[in-house]
Amino acid sequence: MTRNSKNLILTFAFILAIVLMSSSCRRETSRTTGWEYNDPEWGGFEKTEEVKQETGPGLVFIEGGTFVMGRTEQDVMFDWNNIPRRVTVSSFYMDETEVSNLDYLEYLHWLGRVFGNDPMDDYYEVYRDALPDTLVWRDELAYNEPYVDNYLRHPAYQDHPVVGVSWVQASDYASWRTDRVNEMILVREGLLELTTFDADPYNYFNTEAYLLANQYDEFTRGADALYETPDGDYRHVTRQDGFLLPAYRLPTEAEWEFAALGLIGNTVHERIVERRMYPWNGHQVRSSERETMGIFMANIKRGRGDMMGVAGDLNDAGEVTVPVYAYWPNDYGLYNMGGNVSEWVKDVYRPLSHEDATAFRPFRGNVFKRLEIDEDTGEPIPDEFNRPQWQRVTEEETATRRNYRQADNISYRDGDQASSIFYDRSQQEIEEEIGEDRLMYEYGVTSLINDEARVYKGGSWKDRAYWIVPGTRRFMDQNEAASHIGFRCAMDRVGSPIKY
Repeated sequence: MTRNSKNLILTFAFILAIVLMSSSCRRETSRTTGWEYNDPEWGGFEKTEEVKQETGPGLVFIEGGTFVMGRTEQDVMFDWNNIPRRVTVSSFYMDETEVSNLDYLEYLHWLGRVFGNDPMDDYYEVYRDALPDTLVWRDELAYNEPYVDNYLRHPAYQDHPVVGVSWVQASDYASWRTDRVNEMILVREGLLELTTFDADPYNYFNTEAYLLANQYDEFTRGADALYETPDGDYRHVTRQDGFLLPAYRLPTEAEWEFAALGLIGNTVHERIVERRMYPWNGHQVRSSERETMGIFMANIKRGRGDMMGVAGDLNDAGEVTVPVYAYWPNDYGLYNMGGNVSEWVKDVYRPLSHEDATAFRPFRGNVFKRLEIDEDTGEPIPDEFNRPQWQRVTEEETATRRNYRQADNISYRDGDQASSIFYDRSQQEIEEEIGEDRLMYEYGVTSLINDEARVYKGGSWKDRAYWIVPGTRRFMDQNEAASHIGFRCAMDRVGSPIKY
């Protein structure tokens, strides 16, 4: 290469660098108006750079898709409540394991610090109401007192799934976890002071209060913002910044069933090569691999009176529960989606849910609400702990809507007046004929179904293999608990359904 050629290349590179630098200094403009983003002279509209969703602690990414939800095994119980139905589930995140005793004890410890764990404390009931019911281990004809005394708090069981937790308690745990994780993110980024050890019932961090009511100014650091606004002001992080994570919550029934099947592991070019009955391939509950031949794939009841096998060669080694990382994960990397403990899901139980299900993101249990606003100040109305409150939308607010007409949709098509034999009667006629408003499910009279009946999925240490089929479903009152029911959390995925 000649000296002139080298000089020409260097000159071109220098000119290109100048062009790139000058273009990078220019503000990005709107493709529809030509106005500059993030420029106070052009209105100051803020455009945030694209932010990839952070994977929250304990979560595994579940790539969504279509699957046949419902019965894949014979209907042994003749419930007729899980007919097959093809649906689509969006991508989401789910806990790698069930919530363990250690996880839940961390929650109780925090509640004790903030609200008090002494009966003489003013808000002791907050701590008391979160305590698992350890008496669920008792049986009239069994000696289970060691589990009553030790299962929750003894270190030997700290990695076992928490049980004795109602649906309501599990939902409260998920809300608490949302706040702690988002608080951790803000502290990590230098945007918030850590207040846990100084917190009290009136000033602990709450995500909704931070986003909707602009609270916690006294706990933010000097620059209490992600960045200085185009107008030269500082502000709280907002949802538009993409910093804070969506809420932890219980998975929907469809999400749980989809994740349990783990069909991503046997799909080739949109073709499912084997329809699964369990969270693994095959139609048996013992391993067929050469190295692990005959070992149980899940912690279940093996047979009548057989919970764990024969001494000297305990096969599933689970008299009751086993640690949350026991056995093999499914193809999504989720542990114990078959066996160990059954798990609460978000849905309200109705026998016809699968028949009425929407094809996209099916769920029964919607009660639509809106933020409660003070009409005089325009600010959210706080509760006694300074958290924003929500109220059901009114009939006036839904009068002109086409997608829904009422706030409470729990009984929609299965339990409301339109789905009952009284569909053509007025409310007055119904009350005159049957004495009260009982349209379909007479709780405590002809049925155990009401709006507080919640679905739980999967088999447990005390269930036969039939119940570890993901399509099976059972229900229990949302305020009750059992020694074989635990839970795990889920989180919405925002943006692309494909993980980057």
